[in-house]
Amino acid sequence: MSLSEAFLWPGTKVCERLGVDPEGDAGLIRWMVNTLVYLIVSLVFVWIVVV
Repeated sequence: MSLSEAFLWPGTKVCERLGVDPEGDAGLIRWMVNTLVYLIVSLVFVWIVVV
């Protein structure tokens, strides 16, 4: 598994769960899921470090 595949893993798994091809038309769905996942992870990290 390459580094880019590791970063895209959450969105890819969600697309597979929904039954759509993450490499095809569902690229925006994968992007949105990855954005939400990493936004939440980043906010939790910042909240822990700052507070």
